[in-house]
Amino acid sequence: MNDSNQKVVEMHKIAAHAHLAAAEQHGKGDHASGHETSRIALEHATKAFELAQAAHRESERHVPRV
Repeated sequence: MNDSNQKVVEMHKIAAHAHLAAAEQHGKGDHASGHETSRIALEHATKAFELAQAAHRESERHVPRV
């Protein structure tokens, strides 16, 4: 796995962890903290998506056209 893919995987893991933390906070009735953690999770998920798109574009540049 190259460096770009590792970054994408790590961002997805961080986002998933933040989503779980938000769900736990919501479950405990701490909706303000849960909402903030959900917002952070969305930011991480969005960053992971952007990194994945960039990695895909980069990999396409290195594929010979036929």
